[in-house]
Amino acid sequence: MDAILALCAAIPSLLLLRLIGAAIYNIYFHPLSNYPGPKFAAASRIPTVWYMIQGKNVQWVVSLHKKYGDVVRTGPDELSYTNAQGWRDIYGHRVRGKASFLKNPTFFPKPPNGVDSLVASSDEAHARARRIFSHAFSDKALREQEPLFQKYVDLLLQKLTDAVQDPQQKCVVNMVNMYNFTTFDIMGDLTFGDSLQLLDHSDYSPWVATIFQNIKAVTMMRATSYFPAVENLLKLLIPKSLAEKRISHFKYSTDRVDKRLSANSEHQRPDIWGMILRQDEAKGLSLDEMHSNAAAFMIAGTETTATLLSGLTFLLLANPESLAKLVHEIRGAFLTNDDITIEHLMGLKYLNACLEEGLRMYPPVPIGTTRIVPPEGAAICGKYVPGGITVSVSHYSTYYSAENFALPNSFIPERWLGDPRFEADNKLAFQPFSYGPRNCLGKNMAYHEMRLILSKVLWNFDLSLTEESKNWSDQDVFTLWDKPPLMVKITPVSKV
Repeated sequence: MDAILALCAAIPSLLLLRLIGAAIYNIYFHPLSNYPGPKFAAASRIPTVWYMIQGKNVQWVVSLHKKYGDVVRTGPDELSYTNAQGWRDIYGHRVRGKASFLKNPTFFPKPPNGVDSLVASSDEAHARARRIFSHAFSDKALREQEPLFQKYVDLLLQKLTDAVQDPQQKCVVNMVNMYNFTTFDIMGDLTFGDSLQLLDHSDYSPWVATIFQNIKAVTMMRATSYFPAVENLLKLLIPKSLAEKRISHFKYSTDRVDKRLSANSEHQRPDIWGMILRQDEAKGLSLDEMHSNAAAFMIAGTETTATLLSGLTFLLLANPESLAKLVHEIRGAFLTNDDITIEHLMGLKYLNACLEEGLRMYPPVPIGTTRIVPPEGAAICGKYVPGGITVSVSHYSTYYSAENFALPNSFIPERWLGDPRFEADNKLAFQPFSYGPRNCLGKNMAYHEMRLILSKVLWNFDLSLTEESKNWSDQDVFTLWDKPPLMVKITPVSKV
């Protein structure tokens, strides 16, 4: 008995010795020991997880790059890059005979049905699904959808007009909500042929309300996955309500897919599922794949677009000169609201420059999406990295690096219009929709939607920032920005 008690008493000491030994190895003998970074981060994953669950990971990584340079060791087996070459080496097309960098399974937790979406699937499954879905996101298909886009943007304008006439609102609206209502209504109709009616009710439906909590839940799940030995125990610390929200979001999505498939109305209107079902190849998509991808679309095609519009609106209102130039361009280009079309908006140079600068300063996905170096290792930015290492290019850190962009903390759309002050800017470092064969499938749709929504709002209304939103951009990040209300005073433009 005494021996058993002695052994039990020794276990904590043995575990402590093991942790100390692992930390010493990680700092001084690990294959990444010659990479710069804080010793505590090299020794343990605790700093990464701590900043992640606090919502401060983006700010932390920015500070590390400022101190240590364009490659930083952020964990025992993790590297973060801000060098433009990192996009090609990590995310780009692979040379024949070379293995690709794998999606990091801890970054993309499995959907509740256990089947990966397009976002996280294997290279083979991704290539097959992307061929099928790409038809629905082609420029031709999106032009067919213009009446749908116009319908909801004009409804947004009507809701803003109603707000002006409501004495209780005092011409002040939360533009984060208004942009979210619009993008979710568009995507709901575009994906399922059925509006979510958020603009009609001026409120979030139970489903959409769960989506924002689902994003935070995924971040918490990612944090627990850093400690596989006690992952199941740590998951108990995640509030039950967050886990339930994740399941609820998935069920809402699957129910919509099942309803859309049972309607079999692909010839009635060209929504995404109708376009997909026209293809013989789509018969190879399982129902589980349809469910997983629908859930992914309802985040990737909605919240991110509304986030950029919110961030760009704030940046414009905080920079009146840029706002005045953009308003002048938009109002000078169109005589009536109906003249504002997707095709004509593509030619507005200052509008496009503002979108690029907004994406640089407020990227909807500010963190780095991690990949795993293939087993045989690979060269990244001219230096060999062993297999199994987690690597990423951090959007926010990259776009705020003075090595890549002059005056990186300033909102200056002219940097995208040939201004000689920014001649040395490394535009290849700017990849807001990621890079390579797995870049964002909805990039064209996002640009069309952002141009149309922002232009119609600015053509019809003058906007100004309220005092309570002066520091709106001071935000935490849980994978995506945790946005507070953006309170804006709106004034209708006289059409005399």
